[in-house]
Amino acid sequence: MRIQPSSLPGSFFLGAFGAKMLLFLVLTVSDPFRSDAMTISPKRRTILLATGAAALVAGCGDSGDDSGSDSTEQTAETTESPESPEAGGQELTTTDEIPVGGGKIFKGEEVVVTQPEDGEFKAFSAICTHQQCTVSTVSDGTINCPCHGSKYSITDGAVVSPPAPRPLPEKKITVDGNSIRLV
Repeated sequence: MRIQPSSLPGSFFLGAFGAKMLLFLVLTVSDPFRSDAMTISPKRRTILLATGAAALVAGCGDSGDDSGSDSTEQTAETTESPESPEAGGQELTTTDEIPVGGGKIFKGEEVVVTQPEDGEFKAFSAICTHQQCTVSTVSDGTINCPCHGSKYSITDGAVVSPPAPRPLPEKKITVDGNSIRLV
């Protein structure tokens, strides 16, 4: 009886070559009745199978290319703020630190605060909806991801330039006087 790789669970994930290689390793290494079978101890067999599986999973990862942008945009300033003892949440920054038509990224809190119009402040997740990279700049009315070039609107977090599949989730902030707090 011959087992087809396409009949194995998860073979769609591994691809045809990966499934065939994994099937070869399992059948060759684990069949003690085959005359041409390798004589490998169970401990070594486990290590070989784990290494093969790890190599297959690594092959399915991110390409790591920076096809997004070759521009010379200035990176947004990032800060980390301590917890506020007052009610109303954690103070992120002051209103005068957020430029009109721009924004500021707070990596520690994974939040980007923007000011699309004078006196109008918005906050969004700083994690790209494409592959969960942290956005790196806010310029020309967009929040920009360095990994694959996704861009989001500073007004509503909507995708302006794919490959991001969804808008940035909005975060709740309060503006009290000159203070901007994450709720």
